[in-house]
Amino acid sequence: MSTRLALLGQPNSGKSTVYNALTGARQHVGNWPGKTVERNDGYYTFRGARYAVTDLPGSYGLSGNSDEELITTAFIKTAQADLVCILVDASQLERSMYMVAEFAPLKKPAVVLLNMMDVAKAQKKEIDARLLSERLGVPVLPFTAAEKDGYDDLRTLLAEEQASPHVISSAPEIDPKADALAQSEAKYKWVAQMLDGVMRTAAPDYKLSKFDRIATSPVKGKLLCFGIVLVAFLVAMIVMLPFMGIGQMIPATLSDPIADLLNGWNVHPWLVSIFSLMLPNVLFFSISMASFVFGVNLVFGFLEEIGFLARAAYQFDGVLSKLGLQGKAICPVLMGFGCTIGGACGTRVMDNWGQRMLAMAVVWAVPCGAIWGVIPVISGMFFGPAGTLLICVLILCYMVLMMWIVSKLFGRALTPKENRGGMIMELPPYHKAHWRHILKEAFLKAWDIFRRALATVTLVSLLFWALSFSASGSLQESLLYRVGTAIEPVTRFFGLGWQTFMAFLSSAFAKEAVLGVLNAAFVGQSGLLEATFNAKNAVQDNAALAASMVQTISKPEALAFLFACTFNVPCVMALSTTYRESHSLKWTARVALFYIGGALLLACIVYHVAALFC
Repeated sequence: MSTRLALLGQPNSGKSTVYNALTGARQHVGNWPGKTVERNDGYYTFRGARYAVTDLPGSYGLSGNSDEELITTAFIKTAQADLVCILVDASQLERSMYMVAEFAPLKKPAVVLLNMMDVAKAQKKEIDARLLSERLGVPVLPFTAAEKDGYDDLRTLLAEEQASPHVISSAPEIDPKADALAQSEAKYKWVAQMLDGVMRTAAPDYKLSKFDRIATSPVKGKLLCFGIVLVAFLVAMIVMLPFMGIGQMIPATLSDPIADLLNGWNVHPWLVSIFSLMLPNVLFFSISMASFVFGVNLVFGFLEEIGFLARAAYQFDGVLSKLGLQGKAICPVLMGFGCTIGGACGTRVMDNWGQRMLAMAVVWAVPCGAIWGVIPVISGMFFGPAGTLLICVLILCYMVLMMWIVSKLFGRALTPKENRGGMIMELPPYHKAHWRHILKEAFLKAWDIFRRALATVTLVSLLFWALSFSASGSLQESLLYRVGTAIEPVTRFFGLGWQTFMAFLSSAFAKEAVLGVLNAAFVGQSGLLEATFNAKNAVQDNAALAASMVQTISKPEALAFLFACTFNVPCVMALSTTYRESHSLKWTARVALFYIGGALLLACIVYHVAALFC
C-alpha cells in the first residue's frame, strides 16, 4: 500500500516543479470529480516504498470559496493525505507563510519546504530554518526546486515523516465570530510571531532599476512587453524549426514508398490512402504540435523564471480584467497571433482552471499566423491592395469584439465575478534561469502533448478522411462533395456556396489547407485529401485559382468566406491542445461549437450587408 503525499502551496510557489521532479513521467492529469479543476496525481518509489503524490490546486488560502480552495480544504480535512508538504516562497516569506497559518488549525501531519532559497540568498536574506522549525513543531527544509540537488534529502525527510509524523504545534488565535478582516489580521499576527528573528536581510530598501522603471511605465512598458513577446515568439519558432523539419520528412519520405508497396499488393485504395497519406501526415502534425509546445514552454519558462512575466501581468491586468482575466493572459493572447497552439499552452501561467479555460477561449479569437497567409491571397483577388488593407483592419476590430463576446458568454461560468479581483502582487527580483530545469519541464510538456495528440488528431483525421475520400481522387465522388452540394441551399443563406463551404470546413482542420481545397474545388489541380493533408508541401497556382474564383463567386461571398474562415475553429491541432490543456471535453466542445456557429452567423451578416453595396 502506498503513502499518499499532498503538495500544498500558493500559485507560483514551485509545487509543479517539485511534483514533476518527484514523479517524472509517472503521472496522470485529469479533473476532480464533479469539478472542472485540474487534478495531478503521480507516484515515485524510494527505498522500496511507493509514494503517491497529489499536486493540490494552487490557492492563496484555505478559507475562500473558490473551487480550488474548497477542493484543497476538503482533501486535507478528510485525511486523504498521509502527509502534507507545504511549499513556502523563501524570497517572500511573510506573504507565503499565510498558507501555513491557514493550515495550522487543521492539525494534520506536515513538513514545510522553504523553496526558492537561491532567490532569497540573491536578495541577501538569511533564514534560520532551525528556529522556524522549533516554533512550528514540524521539519522545515531549505530548498531550491529548480535544482536537482536536494531531492534526495526531500525524499528522505518525507519517508521519515511518514513513519513518525509531526503536526504544527502552534496556531493563530482566531475568534470564530470575528469578521473575515479580523481573522486575517490574527493570522498575519501569528505569522509575524513565527518569523520574529527568523529572517535577517543585509539588502537596502529595494529601488526600481532603470529597466523596471520602463517595464512598469504605462506606455513604454506595454510597448516593451509587446517587443519581448514578439522576440519570444521568434525564438520559439527557431527552436521548433529543426523538429518540424524532421517531422516534415516523414510524409515526404514515406508516403510514396508506402503507396507503391500497398498498391503492389493490390490493397484497397482507401487503405492505401490511410497508410500512405493520412497517418504519415498525422505523425507530422503531432510532431509539429509538440515541437511548438517545446519552443513555447522553453521561452515562457525562461521569462517566468527570470521574473519578466510578473511585469507583463502588472502592465495588462487593468485591460484584461475587463474580460474577466488576469494580466498574465497577455502573453498567451499575443502568442496567439503566431499560433493558437502556443497561446493555448501559454495559459499554463494562469492561477486556476477557470482563468486558463477562459484564456484559451479568448485566444481562439486571435487570427493565427496561418490565416494571415490566406487572407491577402483571397482578398487581393477581389478587392485589390486598398481593399485588402481595409479587410485586415476590420478583421482586427472584430477580433476585439469577439474576445469581448467570448468573455461575456463564458466568463460568468468560468470566472464568476465574486471570485474576480485585481492583482495585488510584489514584483519578484530578477534572477538567473535554471536551464536544466527549464529544458526538462519543456520536454515533459512537449512529450505529453505529442503522445496525447496522436489519438485526437488521428480520430479527427479519420473523420475528415471518411468525408473526403474517393477511389479515383475526384472531388465529385467524395461524401463531402455530395453533402456540400445537397445542403448548398442552406449554406447559401450564410453566403457560402458548396466550394467555399467545403473550404470553410477544411479551415477547421488546418488553415493551411484552405488554398489547397479551393484549388481542388475551383481548378481541380488535386484531390481533396492531397489538398488537405499535403497543404504545407503543395505549390498552389494562385493565378489559375483567381481566374476561376472571380468568375464563379461574388465579392460578398468572398468577403463572407474570409470572415468565416478567420473566426472558425483555429485548427484540429489547436482543438486537441485545448482539450489536453483543459482536460474537459465538455468545455472544449462548447467553445468549438460556439466558434463554428459564430463563424457562420458572421458570414451570414457580412454577406447580406456586403450584398447591399456590391
